[in-house]
Amino acid sequence: MVIVFSAKMSTKHQEALREKYPNQTFNFCNGMIEAKDELSDADILVTYGEDLDEALIERARKLKWIMVLSAGMDRMPFEAIAKRGIIVTNVKGIHKVPMAEYAISMLLQVYRQADKIYEKQKAREWGRSVRMLEITGKTMVVLGTGAIGQEVARLAKAFQMKTYGVSRSGRTVAYFDETYQTLELKKILPEADFIVSVLPSTEETKYLLTDDHFKQMKNEAVFLNMGRGDLVKGSTIEKAIQDNEIAHAVLDVFEEEPLPKDHPLWNLENVTITPHLSGISPNYVPRALDIFAKNLDKYVVGQTDDLINYVDVTRGY
Repeated sequence: MVIVFSAKMSTKHQEALREKYPNQTFNFCNGMIEAKDELSDADILVTYGEDLDEALIERARKLKWIMVLSAGMDRMPFEAIAKRGIIVTNVKGIHKVPMAEYAISMLLQVYRQADKIYEKQKAREWGRSVRMLEITGKTMVVLGTGAIGQEVARLAKAFQMKTYGVSRSGRTVAYFDETYQTLELKKILPEADFIVSVLPSTEETKYLLTDDHFKQMKNEAVFLNMGRGDLVKGSTIEKAIQDNEIAHAVLDVFEEEPLPKDHPLWNLENVTITPHLSGISPNYVPRALDIFAKNLDKYVVGQTDDLINYVDVTRGY
């Protein structure tokens, strides 16, 4: 079985995989340009998912399984993949720890005025007039109740927050006091002190949030998006801040990345911008390869119906 990695791996990880699976052939490449010539023999492709197109799928005539070392699937050529009947799995869930920590840390920074404290420190100013707030006991609405959303809600419970979860199905999941369907979102937005989105990019979530949703939010609310940038237009967030419909926006994802230097969001005082780093962690690759190894163990013995994070290619997640 030939396993091609277009995802760049360290020598340490390469050696570990070859040692664990001596009967498999691994071709480790530094990106798809290098992997392109290996695709014709590949049974399995391990990729970060952003380097695939229909032409490459057509080239990989033996390909049966794509392991995506990412949770985001919005750039995958799913129509071509479905046509070939290729299995797709991803590493959904491995981001939950760093992303949940990011969410809580950002909310704390906003409420504890970290930026103003740092400015005073740089100015050597002993200013105690900075207005401090507490996140404890607040109400949080989380858009997306999968592994990441549940971990955000779990940490929120350490601060005694009331947690509402919103998903397509509205099914009950752990760490949420109540769950609602997406269509019911406006019903609970007026209660939210914090609105945290971890939603993926799909046809159902694209530009889901509109001006009307921000009008439903508290003027004191904090909106945090670390899911996908096409959940809401940048101009909508800009208007909500300028019209004082919300108090602050924390944005890790954007419609266009990198965010253009002349984008109006850079100039708004009550907006915190981070460069799509909420999921970054030194444990990312080890966690991703652990899922790959568990799936490979199942795949080699024919247990393809029991793979972890099996992706429905007709829906894109």
